[in-house]
Amino acid sequence: MKHSIPTDEQLDDRFAPIYEQIAAGAIEREQNRVLAHEAVQWLKSSGFTALRVPREHGGGGITLPQFFRQLSKLGAADSNLPQILRAHFGFIESRLEDSADTQRARWFARIAQGETLGAATSERGPLTHNSVTLRRDVASGALRLDGEKYYSTGALYADWLSVTAHDDESDLTLVIPSDSPGVTRVDDWDGFGQRLTASGTTRFDSVAVTADAIVTRYDAAAPRRNSIMTAFYQTVHLATLAGIVRAVIEDSVTFVQGRTRTYGVAGQSSPRNNALVQRVVGRLASLGYSTRSIVDTLAQSLERLHARRRQGAATQEDYIALDIEAYEAQQIVIEQALEATTLMFEVGGASATSETHRFDRHWRNARTIASHNPLSQREAAVGDFYLNGVAPEERFSLPHGKIGAEA
Repeated sequence: MKHSIPTDEQLDDRFAPIYEQIAAGAIEREQNRVLAHEAVQWLKSSGFTALRVPREHGGGGITLPQFFRQLSKLGAADSNLPQILRAHFGFIESRLEDSADTQRARWFARIAQGETLGAATSERGPLTHNSVTLRRDVASGALRLDGEKYYSTGALYADWLSVTAHDDESDLTLVIPSDSPGVTRVDDWDGFGQRLTASGTTRFDSVAVTADAIVTRYDAAAPRRNSIMTAFYQTVHLATLAGIVRAVIEDSVTFVQGRTRTYGVAGQSSPRNNALVQRVVGRLASLGYSTRSIVDTLAQSLERLHARRRQGAATQEDYIALDIEAYEAQQIVIEQALEATTLMFEVGGASATSETHRFDRHWRNARTIASHNPLSQREAAVGDFYLNGVAPEERFSLPHGKIGAEA
């Protein structure tokens, strides 16, 4: 049975009321640091968290360009939400990418029912390392998970945790219930932006794990190759930044339209008729157009390569070219988002800094997202590729175990 894909207009009709509901509480959540549990539940109940799950598995089955357009609109409502769900959507995309994935149907069924995943992947320490271990208990023979992760984005909101670890054989990704005995999730994320993402510490203390929890095995000491996942994760960030710019435009227009004073003009006046204010808003609108267009172009490239992979026609050169395109997009979208989140204060002077508006959250959130990956390092990688044909070589762990012995 063939399942039709919803149109962008149908998706907008379905989710716009939810975005409005989320946006209505964004300032209060920010001011009082109220974690967005209710908003996440709205997204789960609405089917948003299953948008990329194929329709035959109960999901939305939408294309990547459609997905990133909706994600950007969610980011305009509250930029914490796309970040909270970034690992969740990455998990779905990984299952779609792996044609040999025997667990796809199992996980897609759960996600279609509204269950979500959070990340327990990155670590904070003196070395780049994947130190969490999966061991077999000598006495009982059971598998046990031990160690600690940080930057556990979305973990406090999730039903399941996607954990990177290693055993005597390889690095691996496993998925466990977030409330498993021995799992401790701590809301100790102290970044000045994206404050509600709960991107803090997750600890594993002899957590019992079943063999079917292991989803993939891989080599964390090797660069990621023949995968769209690097570009996918970066496009999530860029779509979120484009959403922040969208919010900046909306907030700036609303703020200016309600004002009756213009700096340097005596008495009552309307800033909306001031040519200098109009110029600022015009620039903001242009930055919004640019960021949206770049993200959409990158999403189209992701979709094309996703299709080529399904056809068995994708080459390593295709994947490298996609990564380079994502890095190029980063250079412009990040720069323009930071410009927009600073420039908006030119429309209102000191009154725009009132904490009742919380306009500062746009810059803080954009700056935090932009800091996830060193922009200068990515720019250098682009230059090395064009000058010397060298593909990006980012690696996320020291070798260990049998991987280290074979290296």
